[in-house]
Amino acid sequence: MNKRRLLFSYIFFDVLAAIISWICLYVYRKIVGESLSFSSIGAAMMADPTFFWGLLLCPAYWVLLHAFIGYYNKVYRKSRMDELVTTFSITLFGVLIFFFFFILDDIVTSPRDYIKYMLFLFAVQFITTYIPRVCITTRINRRIHNGQIGFNTLIVGSDEKALQIYDTVMQQKPSTGNFLIGYVKVDDNAEDCLTEHLVCLGTLERLPDIIEQNHIEELIVTLHNGQRKHIETLIALARDHGNLTLRVTPQQQDVLLGTVKTSSVMYEPLIAITPEYLPTWQRFIKRGFDILFSFIALILLLPLYIVLAIGVKRSSPGPVFYKQERIGYKGKPFNIIKFRSMRDNAEESGPMLSSKDDTRITPFGKFMRQYRLDETPQFFNVLIGDMSLVGPRPERQYYIDQISERVPYYKLLLGIRPGITSWGQVKFGYAENVDEMIERLRWDLLYIENMSIQMDIKILIYTVMIVLKKEGK
Repeated sequence: MNKRRLLFSYIFFDVLAAIISWICLYVYRKIVGESLSFSSIGAAMMADPTFFWGLLLCPAYWVLLHAFIGYYNKVYRKSRMDELVTTFSITLFGVLIFFFFFILDDIVTSPRDYIKYMLFLFAVQFITTYIPRVCITTRINRRIHNGQIGFNTLIVGSDEKALQIYDTVMQQKPSTGNFLIGYVKVDDNAEDCLTEHLVCLGTLERLPDIIEQNHIEELIVTLHNGQRKHIETLIALARDHGNLTLRVTPQQQDVLLGTVKTSSVMYEPLIAITPEYLPTWQRFIKRGFDILFSFIALILLLPLYIVLAIGVKRSSPGPVFYKQERIGYKGKPFNIIKFRSMRDNAEESGPMLSSKDDTRITPFGKFMRQYRLDETPQFFNVLIGDMSLVGPRPERQYYIDQISERVPYYKLLLGIRPGITSWGQVKFGYAENVDEMIERLRWDLLYIENMSIQMDIKILIYTVMIVLKKEGK
C-alpha cells in the first residue's frame, strides 16, 4: 500500500466516523430531548436542514482537526498504544469544542441532558474513529514486521560498529522495516567492514546526491567518537530533506544523560532526529499569531510610519525604505524591508556590517536604531510569510557562505522562518562581524531545539523590555 492510498484510508474512515456519530447524535437528541418516537425520526431528518448541514460540516470539522493536530503527517510506523492515546485525546478535545459551539443552544429539560449529549457523542465518535484506525495500523505494522513494507535506509559508517548495526537490523525479528540499500564511508581511507554485505555508494561528500538518487528515507549513523563531528552536518542534511529521518547509535554518555528515548521494547534503541521542530498544531498557531499580530501592528503603526517616513526623507537624500536580499526559509531568497537608516548607496563598495560608530548611519537613523523603529516595516515580511515574529535573524548569502565554512550546522537555521527578533538578538544583539555572528549562532541553535509557543512569548516580552530600556547591543 503506497502512502497516498494509506492516507486516503485514514481520511475516508474518519469521514465515515464523523457521519455516523452525527446521525447517532441527531437521533439521540430527538429521542431524549424532544421525546420523538423512533418511527417519526426519519421524517424529522428529511424536513430539517440542520441535519444535512451536519452531514457536510461534521466530517470537514473532524478531518481538519486531525490534520491540525498532525495526525496525517506520518501514516506509517504508528504505534497502537499511541493510536489509542492520540485518538482519545483528540476526540475529547474535539467533542468539547463541538459541544460548546453547536449543542449549548438546544432546548433541554435538565442541565444533565447536556452531559448526556456530550458523553454520548464522545463514546460514538471515539469508537467509530478508533476501531478502523487500529485495524489499519495493525495491518500496516504486520506488513512492516513481515518485511512486505519498508523504508529505503542507508548506513553512515563502515567500521565494526556499522557491521554490528547491520547484523542487528538484518536479524531483527520482527522486522524493523529498514530496507538497507547500501552504506557510505566517512572518507576513502575509513575502515571498511561492510564491503562483503552491502554496496558502498560513496563517501559523505556525495551523501546529498546518494539520498536523492536512491530515495533514501532513513539514515542510520554509526560514527564513533572521533567521527561524531560529522553528525552536525548530517543533522543539517536531514533538515534539508523534510522526509528524512536520522537515527544515531548512542554512546554510553547518551544513555547516562537520558537522551536515548524509545517507545519500542523489541528494537535496538537509537536516537531519532526528525525534521520537525514544532508539532503541526503549534506551527499553525505560530503562523496564525504571526499573521494576526503583524496585521494589527501594521494598522496601529501607520501614523508612526508617516512620521518616520518624513524623518527619513528629511535626514538625507534617497528612498524612504531600504530593501536588501536575505536568505529565508529553506534557503529561499527574499527582500527584507527597513526604514533607511544610512545614507543612500552605503554599500556601493560591497557588503559591510554596521557597527556602533558607523559613519554611514544618519542622525535620524541612529534615533530609529536606538528603538529599533527601522525594523518595524518587517511586519509586512511577516504578513506575507517571508518571516516570523520570532526566529533567527536572516543573513545575506555573502555572510552565510563565510559562516558555513567554519560552522556547517548554520544551515539548521534555514529549517525555520527567520524572525524580526530572536533568542540570539535578546542574549547577544546585533553582530558587527562574522565572529560575532558565530557567537550569536549558539543562542539561535538553542532556540530551534527548544521552540514552543511559550518560548516565543518570552522572547517577545524580553525584546520589548530591552527596546524600552535601550539595553540592546
